[in-house]
Amino acid sequence: MYRFLLTPRWLGYLALTLVAAAVMVLLGNWQLDRYRGRTAINERIDAGATMTPAPLRDALPAPTGGPGTAGPAPADRLTWTRVTTTGRYDSANIVLVRGRTVDNKVGFEVLTPLVLADGSAVLVDRGWIPPVPGGNATAQPQVPAAPTGEVTVTGRLVSSESGGGTVDRRDGKLETRRISIPRLAKQLPYPVSGGYVLLDEQTPAADPAFQAVPIGHTNNWQNFGYVVQWWLFAGMSLIGYGWVARREARRLAGLDGPREPLDRAAEPASSPTSA
Repeated sequence: MYRFLLTPRWLGYLALTLVAAAVMVLLGNWQLDRYRGRTAINERIDAGATMTPAPLRDALPAPTGGPGTAGPAPADRLTWTRVTTTGRYDSANIVLVRGRTVDNKVGFEVLTPLVLADGSAVLVDRGWIPPVPGGNATAQPQVPAAPTGEVTVTGRLVSSESGGGTVDRRDGKLETRRISIPRLAKQLPYPVSGGYVLLDEQTPAADPAFQAVPIGHTNNWQNFGYVVQWWLFAGMSLIGYGWVARREARRLAGLDGPREPLDRAAEPASSPTSA
């Protein structure tokens, strides 16, 4: 009854079905890896809210190159953990990251290099500020002065952002759209750590004009939904092949052929029930 499945045509259908199902399973596994990775990020974000900050160099290696170079990126397992370090702000090389949204308002994140005792620097995201009043979203804001002397900062360790674009210097400040540390490092006169610090606390205290940059959790459940979707598609493709094969088998066996029409006129008349 199912010998037709061994014909070249049906073997081809089977091969295509198996390949499609295998690809869908692999896509589901890929989304499962992304789900696990994003879940780990969310767990580090939550744990960082209460953890004791570690010294910066315990989590982020010092850069080993010369001026204008960036050090190694932090390990994934250490991003979003809390770190602390002490140095002096370099107010001559403030970085304005434009096009950043906080509370549905577009403004700037302000990064300032913190020069450490070893002569290298780490970029510190001091917070968000709006554009200059009355100006457009690209109008350079009034940046509160950084404290002079030694400053101790505590915050979250963040990796360099992908992409980049240009880094321009305008009115004595660097401007960019992305926090791409390798690109920014080329504009600075010292080696720069490969991750930056998103400020939580500072001694002396940070200027109240800065608004804290919110830390958003990743949408890991979206990836989990894709896992279920791809695996369901894989199962449905196999079930669909079996359903089509069964229909073909029934057709070849004559089980699904057209039925003879029922001749009502040929049926014997029922006798009336006697009283």
